[in-house]
Amino acid sequence: MTALHLRGTLLPGEDPTDLWVDGDVVSFEPVAGAETVCESGWILPGLVDAHCHVGIAFGGGGGETRDGLLEQAVTERDAGVLLLRDAGSPVDTRFVDDRADLPRIVRAGQHIAAPRRYIRGLPVDLEDEEQLPDEVVRQARAGDGWVKLVGDWIDRSVGDLTPLWSDEILVEAIAAAHREGARVTAHVFAEDALPGLINAGIDCIEHGTGLTDETIESMAAHGTALVPTLVNIATFPEIADSASKYPTYAAHMRDLHSRVKDTIGAAHDAGISIYAGTDAGGSIKHGRIADEVEALKGVGLSPTDALGAASWTARTWLGHDGLSEGGPADLVVYRDDPRASIDTLREPDLVVLRGAVVKTR
Repeated sequence: MTALHLRGTLLPGEDPTDLWVDGDVVSFEPVAGAETVCESGWILPGLVDAHCHVGIAFGGGGGETRDGLLEQAVTERDAGVLLLRDAGSPVDTRFVDDRADLPRIVRAGQHIAAPRRYIRGLPVDLEDEEQLPDEVVRQARAGDGWVKLVGDWIDRSVGDLTPLWSDEILVEAIAAAHREGARVTAHVFAEDALPGLINAGIDCIEHGTGLTDETIESMAAHGTALVPTLVNIATFPEIADSASKYPTYAAHMRDLHSRVKDTIGAAHDAGISIYAGTDAGGSIKHGRIADEVEALKGVGLSPTDALGAASWTARTWLGHDGLSEGGPADLVVYRDDPRASIDTLREPDLVVLRGAVVKTR
């Protein structure tokens, strides 16, 4: 593998920097014989989609084919996303790890839900919530340090979003995951499931549209992270339109959508750590991380913080290095400052993964 040399502004810093890539390793010391592939531009660690479903078929529930799954991974890579937190997949994606040209994946195993309380074909359905701690252990061992719960979903007998689990069983289940060295996250749209999850010590909340002043304060006190998936939340009116059979649920979804800017903005103001995730898979197309970064700016994150939520700060949160001496050579380069324009961020000029150039524009 040819050694590489790059010069540019290394974000989040502001000064011109030289770096070298030798194999899958970054160095800030010259490497003899390196090929210069960038003489100016904006360099940053490979982008991160912290809520991405490689393996869910687009347009519906259920598992994707092998070829379709690979196409999803390539789409993410070409958008500059080199690290994915796969927040639940119904299929085994481990074979992707054998492809040096595809993104690194941090897996959360399979969603855990109750019968008829999530998208058909995706979760492990538990008939009795007492099974939850044991299932959490199984999914922790199947994943890469994460477990994904379905915290709430429409209860057709009620006609609205309701929690799936009792507060007591959540305490047991999350403690079981932590004993396995895994962190736990949960899909939560509405208000009622949040106190039990947060007080049980959950590590992250996905979506979080039902956050209130009280649960925001509790999340901040517990150090719970938030991945709001604003690209997904933008579809709430369409979901409501398709749910005319359940008018209370439809009205609830529209209300959650109408106040999302204030809700996520308040979470940011409270100091909650927020990371970028698109919820790609199912109804959301892959490769939309630029849209999520732009949406995060729209709820109050600065351009630098919004980009960091999809790059250097997200990598640290997931236990992966950024561009540091001796660290992995996963990086993206832009001709112009990617913080200034969504169009720039959508089209990396150079993508280097595991030390090899995998895309140029």
